[in-house]
Amino acid sequence: MAGEGDQDHAHDGEASVPPRPCPVCGKPAVFAARPFCSNRCADVDLHRWLRGAYALPAADDDEPPLEADAKDRGE
Repeated sequence: MAGEGDQDHAHDGEASVPPRPCPVCGKPAVFAARPFCSNRCADVDLHRWLRGAYALPAADDDEPPLEADAKDRGE
C-alpha cells in the first residue's frame, strides 16, 4: 500500500513544472511525446536529424601539424 502513494507523489513534481515548448513548433509539450507536442513533431525532428540539418560544419585545419605528430608518423 505504501508503494501506491509513492507513485502518486512521483508525478506531482512533474505536474508543477510548466511544460517546455515543443522544439519544432513551439506549442506546449505533452507527456506522451516529450519533449515534443505530438508524434508528428517528433517525426519532423527525426527527419531533420537523418537529413543532417543539425550537423555542425567541419572546421578547416589551417594549422600545421605539431612536431610530435610529425615524429609519430615518421616525417
